[in-house]
Amino acid sequence: MASRIGAEKAPRSTAQGAAVRQALIDEGGFRSAQDVYGALRAAGHKVGLSTVYRHLQAFSDQGEADVIHTGDGETTYRFCGDSGGHHHHLVCRRCGRAEEVESRSIERWAEETAKRFGYTDVDHTVEVFGVCAACAAAS
Repeated sequence: MASRIGAEKAPRSTAQGAAVRQALIDEGGFRSAQDVYGALRAAGHKVGLSTVYRHLQAFSDQGEADVIHTGDGETTYRFCGDSGGHHHHLVCRRCGRAEEVESRSIERWAEETAKRFGYTDVDHTVEVFGVCAACAAAS
């Protein structure tokens, strides 16, 4: 989940925002802001990197984009649109393929752990990293 500390209001709807959204949709998988920026520039869009970051953060805040923080500290985004709400990810460390995973046992564990320590208004993110079957077979 994206951090909401100091969250600002969403950027206004613009042609640049629509282009960022479409680039994220076209990319398909998880991509960094730099990747999205590069795709936009290659397609001839005049957009700044800070604008790309701002729109990606807004999409995340609005639930339109999934966010994964990779093992090397990079933040990546994937358009999820109507993906059905709260879910977690199983991500291939080699190719970046990601599966959306829902698990009631994870939800129960998070609720019980928070309750045990007296926490309320709790949110959580679970990202499991491994090697997908296709990458394992290619090794």
